[in-house]
Parts: sequence; C-alpha cells; structure tokens
Amino acid sequence: MSESVKQHKDAARSSIGVGVLTVSDTRTLETDTSGATIVQFLNDAGHEIHLRRIVPDEPVEILEFLDEALADARISAVIVTGGTGISPRDRTAETLEGRFTRPIPGFGELFRWLSYQEIGPACILSRATGGMVGRAVVLVMPGSRAAVTLAMEKIIIPELPHLVREATK
Repeated sequence: MSESVKQHKDAARSSIGVGVLTVSDTRTLETDTSGATIVQFLNDAGHEIHLRRIVPDEPVEILEFLDEALADARISAVIVTGGTGISPRDRTAETLEGRFTRPIPGFGELFRWLSYQEIGPACILSRATGGMVGRAVVLVMPGSRAAVTLAMEKIIIPELPHLVREATK
C-alpha cells in the first residue's frame, strides 16, 4: 500500500453509521442470512447499524428505505443486498443507480473480478454497483450469502472508512 493511501486510511473514522437493506420477496429477519452476515461483519469492525429492513424488490419501497436512511444524520453509508441479478424482478441496481449523484464504478468492477475467481464467468450475471447519493456511500451487492461474504470481507470492511472519509470531506 502506498504511503498516501495509508495516510488517507489512517485519517478515516473508525466507526461508521450504516443502514442495511435486504431486497427480497421471500426472506424474513429469521431467514435473512445475507443481511445477518452484513450486520455481523459491520459489528465486528466496530460500525453502528442504525437502520435495518427487508423490502420486496419494488422500486418505491427500496427508495423509501434509502430516503429514510439518508434523512438520519448518523448514517453515512447504506449497504444493500439482493435484486442485482438479471431476472425481470431484479430491479435494485437500476432503482438505486437512478439516485446516484456520483457513481463508484470500481465497487462493481472489483466485486465481479473477485467473484470471477470464485465462480467463473457466471459473475457476469451480477449487477453489483456502488455510488454516492449526496455525501452518503451506497453499495449494492447480490443476495447470496457467499456474495455478501466476498464483498464484505474483501472490499467493504477494508475500504468503508476511507470511502466515507472521502465522500464527506
């Protein structure tokens, strides 16, 4: 890691306020292993979950959650799982991308590159995406627990404080 990247990371806040959304037509809090995995990773890293919900893959409900999260001054990042495939019901990516004020294309690119190493060319079915809405970071990943673990472990947990620092300066 270069010295300037290390300095940026060292200057980032260690605890981030987060909203967590699972987009699913079938999951409940009891069966939402992907959402629970996100929460566990965030808690283990010392971040604070201020809002968590499960909504069906309906644009209105996804955007209602986003608006509620962004209205909470404690929340600097929104982490979303589900609805990123290519089936007709998967509308999370385009719904949230429509609200991005600045895309963060590297998140989806890196996720698919890492995913390719695990599952091969099937990674092209993922529309993982990231962006900013105002000064908040929004990261969207597939709904499988394996995908969530990959994204949280390899990208989000190591980089979230740095992302939020850069987005809010």
